[in-house]
Amino acid sequence: MTASLTKKITRLVVILGDQLNASISSLEDFNSSTDLILMAEVAAEATYVKHHKKKIAFLFAAMRHFAAAQQQLGRSVHYMQLDDEHNSGSISGEVKRLLAIHPIQSICIAEPAEYRLLQEVSSWATQFSIDVEIRADNRFLASKQDFARWAQGRKQLRMEYFYRDMRRRYNILMQGDKPIGGQWNYDASNRKFPGQPIKYPDPKQLPADEITQAAIGMVSTHFKDHFGELEPFNFAVTRHDALGVLDHFIEHRLPQFGDYQDAMIENEPWMFHSLISFYVNCGLLMPLECIQAAEQAYHQGHAPLNAVEGFIRQVLGWREYIRGYYWLKMPDYAEQNFFNATRALPSFYWNANTQLNCVRQCVKGTQTYAYAHHIQRLMVLGNFALLAAIDPKQVNEWFLIVYADAYEWVELPNVSGMALFADGGQMSSKPYAASGSYINKMSDYCGSCAYNIKQRTGESACPFNYLYWDFIDRNRKLLQSNPRMAMVYRTLEKMDPDQVDAMRQQSQAFLQQLDQPQPSQHHNGDQPHD
Repeated sequence: MTASLTKKITRLVVILGDQLNASISSLEDFNSSTDLILMAEVAAEATYVKHHKKKIAFLFAAMRHFAAAQQQLGRSVHYMQLDDEHNSGSISGEVKRLLAIHPIQSICIAEPAEYRLLQEVSSWATQFSIDVEIRADNRFLASKQDFARWAQGRKQLRMEYFYRDMRRRYNILMQGDKPIGGQWNYDASNRKFPGQPIKYPDPKQLPADEITQAAIGMVSTHFKDHFGELEPFNFAVTRHDALGVLDHFIEHRLPQFGDYQDAMIENEPWMFHSLISFYVNCGLLMPLECIQAAEQAYHQGHAPLNAVEGFIRQVLGWREYIRGYYWLKMPDYAEQNFFNATRALPSFYWNANTQLNCVRQCVKGTQTYAYAHHIQRLMVLGNFALLAAIDPKQVNEWFLIVYADAYEWVELPNVSGMALFADGGQMSSKPYAASGSYINKMSDYCGSCAYNIKQRTGESACPFNYLYWDFIDRNRKLLQSNPRMAMVYRTLEKMDPDQVDAMRQQSQAFLQQLDQPQPSQHHNGDQPHD
């Protein structure tokens, strides 16, 4: 896939697998007479954690299509496929190879989105004795410096206030200096559960072309021991198709997205969710075009304000906030473990072999689609890990492995800061801990579960119930001074001490059983933890 070169190459433009946009900063002044694009599928990126098969296939297919599109523009592209016999296995190795072939005088790259990759790229100037220009990543609406300035002097870095500033800055859903509708946030209107069966729109169908089929086949051959299933494969792998997915969301899903964005329905993985995080996070879509499409839908009367604001808050607020927070706190943030949680990740996170129907449903969907929506991730999978005191590093690794939209910059703050409260409240004002009643309120999972959602103790009791109160009880010294936990601790104080003790003992028994090795029931087997 490398164009024949008859010109003198003096500058190398490196495009990473999550920078697949023609307007990426590293391509802004591309000179077809002197510049060469390098793109490479490398084992180091596919295996630093054992990414979901579907995630690897999606990114490799998207990279191949992007390289072909750049060649159609008349640009020279050196594309290294994973199974090429000359593949060095790393981005740095591929850079070194081209430096030995061409009289390259400088390297240009948009800033990598992950800390570990930035460290690698930052070493190139010294390693290769060459000028390296690392440009700001223009796939985001707030630069790292913007966020650092916003955070300076603030005791608490709450997303809501950052989000309001971003609304003002980009004039999104604004009427003068006031928010349209009089409220900044309609989250309270986004927590409904369908009272009756609803017909959910099917995702836009995107049959795999020859390039994509080749990428899928290669992943099937080279990553057999990785988690997850390759089929069905229905990702957009070109900008044209990603824009089609965005249009499909605006037309068919956005109008009801707001009401039901927190709901969970058995065997309904998509519901009204946008399904665009894959594409925004790898560059096929840019955030502002997604935001403006939703805003336009509101102004045209196609979608209600609570739906449009809820979607925009996820992209303009939460996504930008998480990215800024990641860079502000790294590298120390990866080491946070406020509750000193040390339990190993249970095998059912890999094989779905558990009687907890909510967990089983979420893991099965993750296996098949490399996707789960935000409440499934936070309030089922993350919540269980919090209550069961699972090691944050193992939980972070799992989330990074299994989701096709996961990169460390978005995964780590969401998991450590929000789901696990591992930073002790730097991000969230209180732990997102919940008993089974929350899951029952927001899903239909409990109706077909082996456990009784209404029982706190006893053989049939829902483990989320006694694990929740055990978590509250055992972390009293760490949490009881938190004003947002005051009501919970007043409730605990009023409980029958015998019931509290029974929940404590049942939790201990459950967790001891959890610690026992369990045979895998998934065809990929359990994933080794390095």
